Amino acid sequence: MNGFTAPEIDWAVVAPVLVVLGAGVLGVLLEAFVPARARRATQIVLTLAALVGSLVAVALLWGRVQRDGFAYIVDGTYLLTPFTLGIQAVVAVLAILGVLVVADRTRAGDDAFAPTAAAVPGTAYEDAARRAGLQQTEIYPLLLFATGGMLLFPATDNLIVLFIALEVLSLPLYVLCATARRRRLLSQEAAFKYFLLGSFASALMLFGIALVYGFAGTVSLEAAVFVLQHPQASPLGAMPGLILTGVLLILAGLLFKVGAAPFHAWTPDVYQGAPTPVTGFMAACTKAAAVGALVRVLFTLAAGLDQELRRDVLVTLWVVAILTMLVGTVAGAVQTDVKRMLAYSSIAHAGFLVVGLVGFSELGARAVVFYLLAYGLATVGAFAVVTLVRERDASGVVLGEATRLAQWAGLGRKAPWTTAAFALFLLSLAGIPLTAGFLAKFGVFQAAVDAGGWPLAVLGVLASAVAVFFYVRVIVLMVLTPPADDVVDETAAGAEGAGVPDEDGAPAGTGRPDAAPAATGVMTAARTTAARASVVVVGSRGPAALAVAVCAVGVLLLGVLPASVLDLAAEAAKFRP
Repeated sequence: MNGFTAPEIDWAVVAPVLVVLGAGVLGVLLEAFVPARARRATQIVLTLAALVGSLVAVALLWGRVQRDGFAYIVDGTYLLTPFTLGIQAVVAVLAILGVLVVADRTRAGDDAFAPTAAAVPGTAYEDAARRAGLQQTEIYPLLLFATGGMLLFPATDNLIVLFIALEVLSLPLYVLCATARRRRLLSQEAAFKYFLLGSFASALMLFGIALVYGFAGTVSLEAAVFVLQHPQASPLGAMPGLILTGVLLILAGLLFKVGAAPFHAWTPDVYQGAPTPVTGFMAACTKAAAVGALVRVLFTLAAGLDQELRRDVLVTLWVVAILTMLVGTVAGAVQTDVKRMLAYSSIAHAGFLVVGLVGFSELGARAVVFYLLAYGLATVGAFAVVTLVRERDASGVVLGEATRLAQWAGLGRKAPWTTAAFALFLLSLAGIPLTAGFLAKFGVFQAAVDAGGWPLAVLGVLASAVAVFFYVRVIVLMVLTPPADDVVDETAAGAEGAGVPDEDGAPAGTGRPDAAPAATGVMTAARTTAARASVVVVGSRGPAALAVAVCAVGVLLLGVLPASVLDLAAEAAKFRP
């Protein structure tokens, strides 16, 4: 006789995740049945509609969860708390903005993705695909699957489901990182590094889950807490070191996704090599989901840890926070590539987020929710601007992004509004008053001080001061430094007018027949350099410009009028444990 009883599932509780994952499956089917000419528009509409639908589902569930305190399915396999809904709302908002950047095409009709990602770079097959006008529309179902995993990541009390959510969000990102239209080898290298290191992080997390199961006889976080409080409930209950080792391994997997040191090594290379819209999506949304899962694990287990085990976990968090802030700020200050600079900025912000968690308090949870929204808006907006700043060759053909910092010199003269938006995002990341970043950093530092971690808050302030240097350096370069192509053009003009000495020291153009070639060679070199340094801000067909505008308005409003969002964050910072 079969004793299995099918569980009753309230599907409305899972709606935020089901809408997105269901749309991802539908998007795969659309790839097979929708004509090629209509496929891109259909996928964009479906993707945005699914993300908006997920956000609406979160809003509809908010009142119910606030009233009941939580909603769960199958003993916590899917556990919905106010904090979970807050993280899901942040992920959905940032994903909508990220998809707008992904969907953008320049006025020349180019997007950021290769016509066929499976082609070997530089081969005749890739050239033929480009000439045929093929479009990579599979990226939209991949984005939906990744977002679905992000929505599930902080919404479970079951460690196996947590691992599944990690893989669901990671696997599509591995593929997306390899789809860049230009710098194809760099893109594929980034994807391979991300996949390889991500696999190690997933393995560590799985080993940690196995140790927790060995200690508690369950993969439920709350059941593990019960065993910690009642050691006699498990044969291995008298070995708390077992669960401590397991928790540290799980934290290693989560901190890898957060981008915290010493698990940060993948971040600069992947951020630089991946398509810039994917980098912005990944930097904002993945960090929000991973921090949400980190808070879920830490805060739940903290309720069952004794003083000694709690101290060990706190020491780990302190070391991670200090090391992450140090690496992010010091390494970021010497970067010469915009995307790598933003990558190290992301690492530094991961350290600030960890600072807010050291007290395991609701104040820290509230600060983290607000921080993730503020950081995500500035990050998506910054990478959206990077997608619009392009190189242009001597024939006027627009190439890939101009990511070298020297190429951004004088950008304010060419595109003042774009420069102003980018400066606003950098100031917010730096934590300058009247921007969202200032209140976000103030919140996490206040939470650390309230928990007795004032040395971390002091180090965080010092790290922020160092970070201001490399943010403001870019603003000075864009606004106060003349464009690099203008400087080279003036050099070329001076060489042509004044002449260049020949081998004997005689000035060029003095009548000697061998002087003309020397002058010509210098002018040609100068003009070639000018052509290489030529930078243009391309026009957007709408989605990226809209994303930049929304992010800029959001950063300002959160900095000037944050009360309503802070109140929502305070409501979200409630936990079932």
